[in-house]
Amino acid sequence: MADIIYYTKIGCMTSTKQIDLLRQSGHEVEVRDLLAKEWQPEELLSFFGDLPVKRWFNPNSPRVKCGEIDPLAHDATAALELMLADHLLIRRPLMVSGGKKCCGFDPETLHAWIGLSAPDEAMARSGDLQSCSHPPSPGEPPACP
Repeated sequence: MADIIYYTKIGCMTSTKQIDLLRQSGHEVEVRDLLAKEWQPEELLSFFGDLPVKRWFNPNSPRVKCGEIDPLAHDATAALELMLADHLLIRRPLMVSGGKKCCGFDPETLHAWIGLSAPDEAMARSGDLQSCSHPPSPGEPPACP
């Protein structure tokens, strides 16, 4: 199976579910702190591949959720500048395996790339594997730093 370097926000419950799925599929996962890493623009950019700039952004970031930052309003240069200043804006996870890099946790893409032991189950749980596990309480607006 694959050896994966997995950059995430340490302690994120959604990431824990993703890591568990990868390990259950037989992969070795080395978890690294996305927020503590000193990213260089070229290195961060290399994870985004052909994704449109709006998909580089973490939709669960408080600054995106509250509308302070509109992912549609930024070109690649501006998006990278924002993400280098605030790592919570980076879509997670960032993964490296076998010389290939990717951004985000899409079960279908991951199954084609490295294989998942239960791809149909993972695809059925896709929303659960990508959305924030700690949404705000009903009627409570998202916190905006």
